[in-house]
Amino acid sequence: MDHIIEDSEIKTSANLVTDFIHDLLERIGVSERWIDFLNLIIMLVAAFIIVYLLQKVVRIGLTYAFKKIEKVTGLSIFKHAEKNRLPHFLALVIPYTFIINTVPIIFANYPTFIKPTLKIAEIYMVFMVIWTIMSIVKSMANVLQEKPAFHNKPMKSYLQVIQIIFYIFGAVAIYSILTGKSATAFFTAMGAASAVLMLMFKDTIMGFVSSIQISTNQMVMIGDWITMNKYGADGDVMEINLTTVKVRNFDKTITTIPTYALISDSFQNWRGMQDSGGRRIKRAFTIKQTDIRPLTDKELDEFEKVTPLSSYIKSKRKQYANQNEALKIDSGSILKGFQITNCDLFMRYATWYLRNNPEIHQEMTLIVRQLAPSTQGLPIEVYAFTNTTAWSEYERIMSEVFNHLISSVSIFGLTVFEVTAGTDGYDVKIEQSPKENKITN
Repeated sequence: MDHIIEDSEIKTSANLVTDFIHDLLERIGVSERWIDFLNLIIMLVAAFIIVYLLQKVVRIGLTYAFKKIEKVTGLSIFKHAEKNRLPHFLALVIPYTFIINTVPIIFANYPTFIKPTLKIAEIYMVFMVIWTIMSIVKSMANVLQEKPAFHNKPMKSYLQVIQIIFYIFGAVAIYSILTGKSATAFFTAMGAASAVLMLMFKDTIMGFVSSIQISTNQMVMIGDWITMNKYGADGDVMEINLTTVKVRNFDKTITTIPTYALISDSFQNWRGMQDSGGRRIKRAFTIKQTDIRPLTDKELDEFEKVTPLSSYIKSKRKQYANQNEALKIDSGSILKGFQITNCDLFMRYATWYLRNNPEIHQEMTLIVRQLAPSTQGLPIEVYAFTNTTAWSEYERIMSEVFNHLISSVSIFGLTVFEVTAGTDGYDVKIEQSPKENKITN
């Protein structure tokens, strides 16, 4: 009964408006065959103007209200809502009621257009509702990202998942509007096409599962330094999306990696190093093996005057003397038993230098060791950690350490081995005469 009353009221309103415009057009001399068409055009133009003005007024009012509320309350969600165009989408939702009520009046003389136009308006409303909800969700995500606990979370992936869910609901609603069938029929049709859909959205589905695993296990966070040689990635993670991870390399290029590749392939995450507060130095230089020899008592006396080596030399002299005596090794024999070598002292000095360097992390592993000898000499490796993870500082500290150690090698009677360059060796002077060439060193 109420529905019949509403229809009669709409028809009465439509008749009043159309009759008024009809009479007005007749008075100005418009031909009868053009009156209905012009009547429709005039009402459409009037409706669009009213909708535009209504939307404009509502949007300006909401924007002003959001700014005012943010200023009074200090809540950042209103700032983000304005940035994500929530007032704009809300303003587009409100004219829907006006459109629904005016369509029967506008198309009073063309009733066949009423039903399709109302369906278009309902589809329009579905989109507006989805965009409005997504604007609210994005604003809430922006607020969460301001909190320290969410700085490294892949919020963009979560937003994309929510967006897909709402788009699915929207597709179901539009299907129901166009066909007049229930959502069950839609999902039945989708079930039949599931194989095709899985092929089309393979990357999205795999990315969705991968992003959940990455987030749950905290394998990668925004800001992490990762290295993935397969994709040429070596830099900081910028974004973690549903299907891709963006990495800004140190040469300022951008590498895009499929999200599922972080699950299926191996990669190196340097977050542990950054969190520890120290970065590893693992570098070696090679010394000539023929330079390694036992030190004489006179040389040991001289080195014993050097504070970093004094206690070590005294301790080792006493220890080796006792061992040689116990083994009845004559100090005058060719093989003198246990002796301190120049390489021993150099490695001891290098360790002391690192232990007393304020830029070397003293709570982490610190070793000066020999690696396996080769035809190019005996490698002496420094294995230590700097007390900073900053790249430029790390490189500076490492350079200073090796500059000092390499320059100190000669003091211990050792030589750093390197491949002879073209300008190395003896200077050769060539004297030419009419009779012969003389080559002298």
